[in-house]
Amino acid sequence: MVMADRPEVETASAPLTALAMVGLAESMLNGLARVPFRRPWQGPSGLLDNIGQSVTRQAIRSFMGYSMGLPIEEFRSMEKILDDICRVVMPPFIGLVDGVELTKDIIGGVEGLWCRAKASSDEFVDDPDDKETIAATVLYLHGGGYIGTSPIMYSAFAASLVRITGYEIFIADYRMAPEFPFPAGVHDAADVYEGLLERGIDADHLIVAGDSGGGGLATSLVSYLHDHDMPRPAAVMLFSPEVDLDLNHPSITTNAQHDILPWNVPVSPYLQGVQPNDERVSAIYAKPQPEWFPPTFVCWGEDEMFRDGIRQFVDALTTAGVTVYAMEERGMFHVFPILMPWAESSKRVFRALRELSRRHVSSDPEAAPTH
Repeated sequence: MVMADRPEVETASAPLTALAMVGLAESMLNGLARVPFRRPWQGPSGLLDNIGQSVTRQAIRSFMGYSMGLPIEEFRSMEKILDDICRVVMPPFIGLVDGVELTKDIIGGVEGLWCRAKASSDEFVDDPDDKETIAATVLYLHGGGYIGTSPIMYSAFAASLVRITGYEIFIADYRMAPEFPFPAGVHDAADVYEGLLERGIDADHLIVAGDSGGGGLATSLVSYLHDHDMPRPAAVMLFSPEVDLDLNHPSITTNAQHDILPWNVPVSPYLQGVQPNDERVSAIYAKPQPEWFPPTFVCWGEDEMFRDGIRQFVDALTTAGVTVYAMEERGMFHVFPILMPWAESSKRVFRALRELSRRHVSSDPEAAPTH
């Protein structure tokens, strides 16, 4: 469920919600009007990619800047409207473009959304011999800085991953701040992980993935599994992960003008008293070992604010002996594969994922997903 549907979460009245939506539209129009004055044709890529990057950057920056200034109850009401729109638009879109179906489910007491190829479903394939085999299961933790968005908003990206890898993906609807600060999200992620194991999915066929705040949550989950003597996943996939909540690296300020993130990245709603250098919330302070931290794919943009923290995280994994596949794309901003899937940089990421998709997943057919 979207956060606004949880009984503990307060929402705004209809008039205030309407005003919030009008304000959002005005903010985004105002932001897009600035694009021609920022020389959008200039950049590290081709003309269309450069213009697309400039438009995307300004649109998302306007959206996030406006949203972060709203009272939380208005933010939740606006988020619900966007979630409702996605529920109407996304299922037919990804069904047509990616051949993927969406299914609601509850795993470990946590709601979420399955993304599976129609070609692997009994509902769409009559002959069992024609069914595609599901190569692995992904627990995906969506981004949103630990405070916003919902599974349906990430269904298009998840569907792309399904098509590229042949995996099935469960997008967990974990609790978010400020209503549910750390460690609520980690506990929800762990409950889903344990629930997937209880359904018969072997850890050697289970991958943990996430972007932005969800990427940071994914690393927190891996540490949590280690601390609680639970089996490690086969691999980890991270897209611009938020692995340093201390926000004390040079790229936080030097890349602020290039990134989509607001210059004042909010972390206090999630932490609420926990120190930002606590290894449970900031993976760069953890001490990973290859015995419990699985092979990891990480991609990020050269121009994003989290760049230096991600570099430090990758260096720490590499130094510890963890297998790491790292991609830093020149001139790109935060979570660019999600926001600009058509860009050449995103296509390089997708090609890498396609090549790596079966390398770190057990080939034992007995361990494959059976549900």
